[in-house]
Amino acid sequence: MTRVEKDHIGEMTLPADCLYGLQSHRARSNFPNLGRTVNSHLIRAIIQIKKAAAQTWAELDLERAEIFMAITWAADEILAGRHAESFITPALQGGAGTSTNMNCNEVLANLALIKLGHSPGSYKLCHPLDDVNRGQSTNDVYPTALRIAAIVLLRRLSQVAAATQEALQVKENAFAKIAKLGRTELMDAVPITLGEEFGAYAQSLARDRWRLYKMEERLREINLGGQAVGLADRRGKKFRFGMVERLRQATGVGLAAAEYPMDITQNNDVFVEVSGLLKAMAVNLQKISGDLRLMNSGPFGGLGEIRLAPHQLGSTIMPGKVNPVIPEMVMCASLRVIANDLALTMAAGRGELELNAFVPVIAESLLESLEMLIQVTELFRVKAVETLEAVPERCQELLSRSLAVAAEYAPVMGYDRVSRIIGLYPNRPDLALAALEAEYQPRAEKQRG
Repeated sequence: MTRVEKDHIGEMTLPADCLYGLQSHRARSNFPNLGRTVNSHLIRAIIQIKKAAAQTWAELDLERAEIFMAITWAADEILAGRHAESFITPALQGGAGTSTNMNCNEVLANLALIKLGHSPGSYKLCHPLDDVNRGQSTNDVYPTALRIAAIVLLRRLSQVAAATQEALQVKENAFAKIAKLGRTELMDAVPITLGEEFGAYAQSLARDRWRLYKMEERLREINLGGQAVGLADRRGKKFRFGMVERLRQATGVGLAAAEYPMDITQNNDVFVEVSGLLKAMAVNLQKISGDLRLMNSGPFGGLGEIRLAPHQLGSTIMPGKVNPVIPEMVMCASLRVIANDLALTMAAGRGELELNAFVPVIAESLLESLEMLIQVTELFRVKAVETLEAVPERCQELLSRSLAVAAEYAPVMGYDRVSRIIGLYPNRPDLALAALEAEYQPRAEKQRG
């Protein structure tokens, strides 16, 4: 069984019972899927907006209240997790997200028609544009939905970042008395403790948590009701504020109607700012993961100061080899977040006049980075940080074989004198330290006297 839908461009044959319509089918045909349809968090946020709009119209247009209540019911169906297979538009698409908005409009309209006892495609009763999209435009729905979806994911990321920070602080306390060699530029430096090293890692995650908290403020202002170019006319004031209030209650996000919605419609710098802060977190995770990978190196020919939990075989030719796969996975994901930031930044700068046609790549890049950071940060905590162990004897061995304490002699003996003595024993740090101590004690006593 099939049905035919048509518009001024032409007509297409669709399965009779499918919930998507002509515009969705065209988008699937026009744009390559590349393995990903539109992010489910973005779809969910759009459906929440459509529900808020339908509820508002049900109060403002009593003659068509039954239609709008059917749309509300349809939205609840989707928000309950049903009909996900009907959202078929590829993530990367032309048209500033119009195809995604239309996919949502068509699915809601057809579900509402079924609720009212009619067949999908009977749009004279409930139309995707005249009813579901009434008082809206892709240009205010899409960026508002992206803000909502980003805030939801930011809150989750904040939780996993907090848990990872706490896990690092647990290690900081556990390793507080384990002395080890500090290194700068991979060369021997001065003595530190393993706990201090993990404490510094925890501090970097603490900054990320603060950045995540501040990001939500940037995303709360929305242009919903501004329609095509951000002109919120007075006639639509009741609809606009009614819709925003319902959306605020439904999402639990303190959304605020923009005083100048054209700014929100034109400009995407807020997403560049948020992505940049996600990039900062990715950089911190990359640094910490790289350090754990170095300290775990060995087990016999490397540093071996910590021991990461083994998770899988590391070689198809070398028996017994185990690689630090979790830190390496985190580093791979961090690189992807950094790459997404570049793509997003370039897309945000390509807007012209009253709209940015490339907002789909902004959305895909931002939401993918958020989802990726949530997953890898949680895995990093559970499979790397919480399960790693210190190797105190190795830390002490490497420290004792170094000249890390030599810097302590310089204030009394002078930098050049200490350097000359060290140079006399290039391969015997024990003899160099003995010579330094022998000369240091008389000088120190003389200074005290």
